[in-house]
Amino acid sequence: MSNNNNNNNSDGTLPQHQINIELGEKEAEGIYSNLAIISHSPAEFIIDYTRIFPGVPKAKVHSRIIMTPQHAKLFLNAMKENIQRYENQYGEITIQNDPNGGGMGFQIPVNPKEEKIN
Repeated sequence: MSNNNNNNNSDGTLPQHQINIELGEKEAEGIYSNLAIISHSPAEFIIDYTRIFPGVPKAKVHSRIIMTPQHAKLFLNAMKENIQRYENQYGEITIQNDPNGGGMGFQIPVNPKEEKIN
């Protein structure tokens, strides 16, 4: 007689846990962003979301997300998967201007070593 106290499923995988996520009224409105500034340190990735308008030389950060490198990579993988699903349903997303440059707001800094994080 075996005693299985490790809470695994019959196939050896761990059971899925359901997480209830509450979305407040303010958060449900969302924040529009057309510019993201991405920086990192050895311990974290920082994404500052802002929006820019033609003829306005100044932009304000409206949201800052800080995550571990592991969560940043999981986020990247989730974005890739969701973009693939989107494109399968609606067609390929085209980037205007320079398709190899990453688009406005998503370019790699020229000198990342000189980058300073507040």
